[in-house]
Amino acid sequence: MFENICTLPLTSELFTQALHPTEPLLAVGLSAGHVQAYRLPRDQDDSRGGGSGFGKIDVQWRTRRHKGSCRCLAFAIGGDGTDAIVKAASSHTGQVISKIAIPPVPETTTADAPTLLHALSPQTFLLATDSSALHLYDIRQPNQQHSRLPSQTHHPHDDYISSLTPLPASDASISGYSKQWVTTGGTTLAVTDLRRGVLVRSEDQEEELLCSALVNSPSTKAKQGGKGGKVIVGGAGGVLTLWEKGVWNDQGERVIVDRGAGGGESLDALAMLLPSPRWSNVPLAAVGLGDGRIRLVKLGGLNKLTDTTLRHDDVEGVVGLGVDVEGRLISGGGTVVKVWSEMIDDEGEDEEDESEKGAVGKGKERRRKPTERGSSDSGSDEEEEEENSSDEQGESRKRRKKRRNTGVRKQQSHILGFKGMD
Repeated sequence: MFENICTLPLTSELFTQALHPTEPLLAVGLSAGHVQAYRLPRDQDDSRGGGSGFGKIDVQWRTRRHKGSCRCLAFAIGGDGTDAIVKAASSHTGQVISKIAIPPVPETTTADAPTLLHALSPQTFLLATDSSALHLYDIRQPNQQHSRLPSQTHHPHDDYISSLTPLPASDASISGYSKQWVTTGGTTLAVTDLRRGVLVRSEDQEEELLCSALVNSPSTKAKQGGKGGKVIVGGAGGVLTLWEKGVWNDQGERVIVDRGAGGGESLDALAMLLPSPRWSNVPLAAVGLGDGRIRLVKLGGLNKLTDTTLRHDDVEGVVGLGVDVEGRLISGGGTVVKVWSEMIDDEGEDEEDESEKGAVGKGKERRRKPTERGSSDSGSDEEEEEENSSDEQGESRKRRKKRRNTGVRKQQSHILGFKGMD
């Protein structure tokens, strides 16, 4: 169903990744504080290696953005690091435009490290922290460098916020931007409104909830009291739960993605794939596991695992999953990012062509895989010095509670080398 068309090596452990909503741009935040942006080829971009999205991959820019690790990224806003600073930068050059200091833990002077960053609109963004705070910033408000305070702060959970999924804007919305969002934290799910604050918190699910994604499909029919559509949530025990929109007190359905005597592998990342005739346009979710596997789940009333299992890594878990503007699946974890594309059955197509023509002809060429491209380095922030980030990596592993398998990492194929990244 999918094939790995490219493996991008990273200089340190991946903490976060983000995909641009309208351009084939991928940004990664690393444990050493670096932020790097890649430009992936478009389907129609023949000048960079021949169409179908299999041309050359450029390193758009690379810089050491934070003293500590870069723990979260979002396009249109920038990056967050463990130095408790939000930095807004150009997505095309990496140049810092502004900085915002994150408020400390209440009634202390302790830095409140970020866990999640999400752009609600061009003017507002959400920032979650280790202390369970959820800050709303309005960048239109006048401020002095580093001193801007959040316009609102909510505490939808008792534990840190592990995921945030915006709900679609209502039909009556003029702006078209989301004003409500679902969050997971600890063992609960909550819904928060931009104006009214925390609306509802679910019952205790007795399992840590780690990731979430919205399923919008005509096949997800509304149940009594619901509004149609669902939110899927990945848990630490290998179970994917489905939540009906408007019925947030408890989960509705369950799909066991991974089984185990003491519980399955943690489900750490989710992404909804684009509709395709190859899977009958049924909603299909990609699920990243703590042991490096990626499983595909059919939704829309079917709610079952497919036979497809992708392998991101043999040791490290899947930290991030996303789908770019060309429909390619992007997985990240450990020190690599992988690009996946729908597999094309060339042999079957060739046989059909031959039977129609009544003669044996030359088979179609396989799609060319992305070739290497030199990198451009925007330089590091001058005031920041290299620091050992091993403590940050350890804290992140403990906080996410990933289960790692032991063993020797197998040799990766299609690994690209980039100039200046040795």
